[in-house]
Amino acid sequence: MGLTGRKEKILQAIVDGYIENCQPVSSAEIREKHLPALSSATIRNEMAALEEMGYLTQPHTSSGRIPTAEAYRLYVEKLMPRRKLSRSELKIVKRYFNKKITELDDVLKSTAKVISEITNLTSVAYVQSNEDAVITNIRIVRITDSTALIIIVTNLGVLKDTTVNIGNGVTDEYCDRASRFITDVFGGRKISEINKPKTIVKEVKKEYSQVFDTVMRILKNYSHDETFSDIVLEGSAKILEQPEYVNLQKAKAMLEFLDAKEELVPVLQNSDDMNISIRIGKDNELRDGMPECAIVTASYKINGMAVGNASVIGPIRMDYSKVVSVLDYLSKTVQMLPAGESSSTDSDEGSDE
Repeated sequence: MGLTGRKEKILQAIVDGYIENCQPVSSAEIREKHLPALSSATIRNEMAALEEMGYLTQPHTSSGRIPTAEAYRLYVEKLMPRRKLSRSELKIVKRYFNKKITELDDVLKSTAKVISEITNLTSVAYVQSNEDAVITNIRIVRITDSTALIIIVTNLGVLKDTTVNIGNGVTDEYCDRASRFITDVFGGRKISEINKPKTIVKEVKKEYSQVFDTVMRILKNYSHDETFSDIVLEGSAKILEQPEYVNLQKAKAMLEFLDAKEELVPVLQNSDDMNISIRIGKDNELRDGMPECAIVTASYKINGMAVGNASVIGPIRMDYSKVVSVLDYLSKTVQMLPAGESSSTDSDEGSDE
């Protein structure tokens, strides 16, 4: 038995209705709101057929039906309506991104906050370590007479800033000279090339050795780090607002999962170079006992280079159309961010909502 156009319309109506209200959808409701030309009996027959096909289930003795995980998979692959962000949602994006963003960590935090605020769900984002990033500039800025701030800039933005104790007598002139020397040594090199000091420069002037050693330590730690540098989690408590997690055990399992970073990393990784991936129910079972949920993940790039992923984690009954729209729009926004300059999210995309 195949899925006819009529069955697809009924299934879409049920998924949309259940996403909105978290209540079983009846044949009368479908007829009234979506398919007035069909009789309730015809709709009930089609719903029974969809149940036999594994797309619907009937809770208790209710006359209504709710979608199964298989129904949601079909929905996102074929039936999900495409939408644009509303003007109010675009304002939220602009509030976070219409400012100077130089550090990748700032991009990470802003992305996670926007996603959680617009979707009202839990968001997780991370910036991955990228050994192909090219060092463009290293600045040494005097803080006190004995300390200076080292700022390492790559083609993806600010990689790291750290304070170093150089000794007494630090002047602005010294910092300018040290900046030029260190930038000449490291500039134009990929982080993956920073392995042995002797392959970078034969002799380091004694007066710059402290700065040089600090830069080397930062870059070596970065290149030897794991595949991600940090994880930002936003809106973890919002999961408790969903009816699916009223059950104490389910809520506890989900919060424990969100709290375990080592389990979140593989969840955030896209496969097959997909820009956006959607995993529902059993698709997410990376380990035994993992809580039932849906995870939508988007990959993010700056200057054409992958810098990390962001995900929305929530109940299987999530508003996929909205979530996908938010992740996709933010992916395009991040991709247009000029490193070290103000971002711009002006767009004619969006409705008058």
